[in-house]
Amino acid sequence: MSSVCASAGEHLLATLTRLRHEFGRHALLYVAAGTVTTLLQALVYLAVRAPLGAQAANLVAIGLTTAANTEFHRLVTFAGSTTPPARRHLQTVLTFGYYAGAGSAALVLLHALNAAPSPELETVVLVATSLAGGICRFLLLRSWVFARPVKMIR
Repeated sequence: MSSVCASAGEHLLATLTRLRHEFGRHALLYVAAGTVTTLLQALVYLAVRAPLGAQAANLVAIGLTTAANTEFHRLVTFAGSTTPPARRHLQTVLTFGYYAGAGSAALVLLHALNAAPSPELETVVLVATSLAGGICRFLLLRSWVFARPVKMIR
């Protein structure tokens, strides 16, 4: 009986070590992709802000970057995951909805506090909103969208 407990303990320790290594890799790739995506989102926003207005520019910037970011995470950050395509697509739609809603709300609040904010200030507010949402998104991607099945010991 004690060899079974020792074997289960060794397996648990190996699993925890692997998960800690995986978490560090996932976090590093997520931050790198998020940095590039947020920068691209800010640049797109600034490029289309004048002709489209703040709200529409925000939607265009989010629309262009969300799908690309999710696909990067599927192919690189969480490579090897066997996530069903429907779950990935649902995550992309939910991510777009969250960032569109949060960004729009942040812009409405900014315009309520400042009647004529500069496009640069709007961009800073959108980047801050994106960073806050990114933490939640990482945890959601890791735990639900690209979760690996847990192998139980018998």
